[in-house]
Amino acid sequence: MHVLVMTVVHHPEDARILHRQIRALVDAGHEVTYAAPYTARGVVPRPWVNGVDLPRAAERRRLSAVWAARKLFKSMRGSVDLALIHDPELLLAVTGVRNRPPVVWDVHEDTPATLSLKPWLPAFLRPPMRFLARLLEGTAERRLHLLLAETAYAGRFKQVHLVVPNETWVPDTVSPPGDDRVVYLGWLSEARGVREAVEVARLLQPHRVAVELIGYADPQSRPVLNEAVARGLLEWRDFMPNDEALKRLDGALAGLSLLHDEPNYRHSMPTKIIEYMAHGIPVITTPSPRAVELVERYQCGVVVSWQNPDAVAQAVLRLRNDAAERRATGARGYAAARANHHWPSSARRFVAQLEAWGGVKKR
Repeated sequence: MHVLVMTVVHHPEDARILHRQIRALVDAGHEVTYAAPYTARGVVPRPWVNGVDLPRAAERRRLSAVWAARKLFKSMRGSVDLALIHDPELLLAVTGVRNRPPVVWDVHEDTPATLSLKPWLPAFLRPPMRFLARLLEGTAERRLHLLLAETAYAGRFKQVHLVVPNETWVPDTVSPPGDDRVVYLGWLSEARGVREAVEVARLLQPHRVAVELIGYADPQSRPVLNEAVARGLLEWRDFMPNDEALKRLDGALAGLSLLHDEPNYRHSMPTKIIEYMAHGIPVITTPSPRAVELVERYQCGVVVSWQNPDAVAQAVLRLRNDAAERRATGARGYAAARANHHWPSSARRFVAQLEAWGGVKKR
């Protein structure tokens, strides 16, 4: 089966798209053409995909990227068995194209809710845009195949769709957590706690506990982070490919998840928490419902109140000062991740579903 995978919003090295889904398809023997904004992001395609460069859709500059994706889709529609798209914007790239192959939309997030987090979208446009987003989702459900990243997204749709959760590869073995470095892995923005992370770094500096942030920052957060780095408060590594970034989790004291109380986060599984658990380090998280559910069920970390850097710093220092509890907490998280959130289990269901939609006969 030949699959065309397209994104104009996500980084070409996105963990869910490249390191989980595409890797699973390639490992199952399928050919993948991966169209993504390589040049805009300063990366090159992995050798195990057919890479095609697309423009990046950023803030209000989106139509040219969608148009380029539409041209590519039309040119390749006769040579692929299936198309997999990862952005709501790309629904416009496939709509109305005749003689198209089956199209799958992988629903990564609560699209209407995320509009409240877009600083480039004027406030007066957000209600009508949320309405249009719901209409677009309804149209997509009638005309395309859907995959969901969260069980909580099911309530937005009338039909039942396969959930492919944001799980991760769990190593066979991990190092015990250390005592001098906390990490954050993921997108950096105000709503994801970038200012709290900087303040936590300031509070921990006298205690000789370093704070390391790994991830792309939105334009509003980059000046804040650059200033913090210049002041020597923390280390910010910017975007790293997922396979490289995950190595930085090994041996950390704890992993941070500092999401604000936003609609898009209330029912989402913070992938970073699963990644911290998978690498055997304790979790320190704000009380978003799914995060609390994970931490309390597996006893793998500490829940702190919203936007409270003091509470985060205190939790870090308690773990730093209690080596036995720190290691036990990390070990419980690792065992739970290995048993319940190891990506290969979901990968098999994902590949089997795409094969069915692509018309591949069962082997």
